[in-house]
Amino acid sequence: MHRLDQARDHIIGLFRIVIGFLFACHGFKTIFGLFGAHPAPVGQWPGWWAALIQLVCGILVCVGVGTRPAAILGSGSMAFAYFTVHAPHGLWPIRNGGEAAALFCWALLVVAFTGPGKLALEGLWSRRTREPVAASA
Repeated sequence: MHRLDQARDHIIGLFRIVIGFLFACHGFKTIFGLFGAHPAPVGQWPGWWAALIQLVCGILVCVGVGTRPAAILGSGSMAFAYFTVHAPHGLWPIRNGGEAAALFCWALLVVAFTGPGKLALEGLWSRRTREPVAASA
């Protein structure tokens, strides 16, 4: 076993936390109009709904609850964003402004396939349910 393999689950967990946090920040920015962004009008398609998906899925991925379904939904929403918003302006992400959408799409797909790794709340909860209850004396 290679030394780096020993840290694999922790690195996957840290990757999940960072990707989830950054994804949630995009949604937070759009919903609340932070960091110089204009808030999307509530219920506006697709901007407000995309931001809501980013915020909710980003938080779930970051804390490690419902990680795989949240990552799949987030990845799909970024694929949708890339092909409907960015691709009509050119094929290459560097030219059409779709780098973030492409990166989030693929990074969240990786999270969906690798799972939450370490440091996930769902792992903590599953460990508690597997621990045997001590017999009373």
